Amino acid sequence: MADGQELGLRKFVAPEFVFGEGASRLAARHAINLGARRPMLVTDAGLINSGWSRMLEEELRSAGLECVLFSDITANPKDHEVMAGEELYRCEGCDALVALGGGSVLDCAKGIGVVNACGGHITQYEGVDTIHSPLPPMVCIPTTSGSSADVSQFAIITDTTRKVKIALVSKMLVPDVSLLDPIPTTTMSAALTAETGVDALTHAIEAYVSNANSPVTDMFALESMRLVHRWLVHAVRDPMHIKARSQMCLASLDAGLAFSNAILGAVHGMAHSLGGSLDLPHGECNAILLGPVIAFNFPSAPRRYRKVAKALGCAVEGLPDDEVLDMLLGAVKMLRAEVNLNRNLGELGVTRADIPRLAGLAMQDPCILTNPRKPAQADLEAIYEAAL
Repeated sequence: MADGQELGLRKFVAPEFVFGEGASRLAARHAINLGARRPMLVTDAGLINSGWSRMLEEELRSAGLECVLFSDITANPKDHEVMAGEELYRCEGCDALVALGGGSVLDCAKGIGVVNACGGHITQYEGVDTIHSPLPPMVCIPTTSGSSADVSQFAIITDTTRKVKIALVSKMLVPDVSLLDPIPTTTMSAALTAETGVDALTHAIEAYVSNANSPVTDMFALESMRLVHRWLVHAVRDPMHIKARSQMCLASLDAGLAFSNAILGAVHGMAHSLGGSLDLPHGECNAILLGPVIAFNFPSAPRRYRKVAKALGCAVEGLPDDEVLDMLLGAVKMLRAEVNLNRNLGELGVTRADIPRLAGLAMQDPCILTNPRKPAQADLEAIYEAAL
C-alpha cells in the first residue's frame, strides 16, 4: 500500500506472548494450560550442549509432564527432519509441542505440527493457506533474536529433493504462546547474534516497504529498525549485556509482528533460494543482499526508504532522493562492518554459473509478490551479480 493510499480492511494475527527475564520458566504452566500431558520438546544439539534443553526438560517433568525429546535438526531445517520428528511425535503419543531454539528449530516444530494435523508429506503444504486443520498446541521459547518464527504465520523448510526452501504461510502456523526471554539468548555466539539481528532488521525493512503494509505493521517495523540500530552492536560485542539482549528480543518481536502481517520482499525471496540450493546461513545472506535490493527498490518507494534511513540514524531532512539512498546504503554497510558480516556471496561459494537457477527459484518465492517493485528474473540475476 503506497503512502497516501486509502486504507482498506486489514487482518492482523499474533499469538499470546510473555516478554521479559524469566519468561522461559513459564513453559510448563502454559503447556498445561493448553491441555498438554505428553509434550514433545523440540530443540537442537547446540541447546542440549549449552544446558538450556536439559533445564527446560527438567522443569516440564517436575510439573508432571511426560516429556519426549526430539533434537535431530540442522540449520535450514530439512523435510526429512520434519518427517522424522512427526513419526516420533505420533509413535510416542505426544499431544503438544514445546519448541526451544532459533528459527530452524521453531520452523521444524511447526512442520511437525502440520504433518501431524493434516497428514501426508510436509512439502505438500508449500504456499499460502494450504493448511486447513489446527496444529497441536505449541509453546515457543526463542533462543535467538531475529527469526521471529515464534510469532509469525511462516515456516520455511528445505525440500531436499528439489534443493529449494519452501515457504508455508498460514494463520494455522501462528504458535499458541511465545515466551520471549533474553536470558537464553546470552549463549549465542557473536556471529549468530549478528546474523539473527540483521535478519530482524531485514524483516522490519521489508515489511515496512511491502506493498501489503498497514499503519499497524508500520508501527512495529519502524520501532524494530530503531532498536536494531541502537542495540545490535552492543549485543554482539557484550553477550551478557542483558539490556541489549532484551532490546534485541523486542526488536525481533516487533519485526515478527510486522512481517507476519505485511509479508516480506526480494531479500527474503532471494535468501531462501540461496539457503535451499546451497545451504547457506540465512541471516548472512540477508545481510549481503539487503543493500543491492534496497538500491533496486528505492525508486518505487522513496518516501518509505527515507523513513527507513531516519530509523537507522541518517539525517536526511531536506536531502534529494539520490543522497538519501547513498546515506541509507552507507548505514547498512556500516552496520554490517560493525558486526563483522563483511563477506560477499562469492566468499560463501556462490558462482556466476549458479545465478540463473537461483534467480529462477527466487521468482517463485511468495515473498516476491509483496516486494514494492516487481522484478523480472533478469533483475534478480543482476542483484545476485552485484552481491558476488
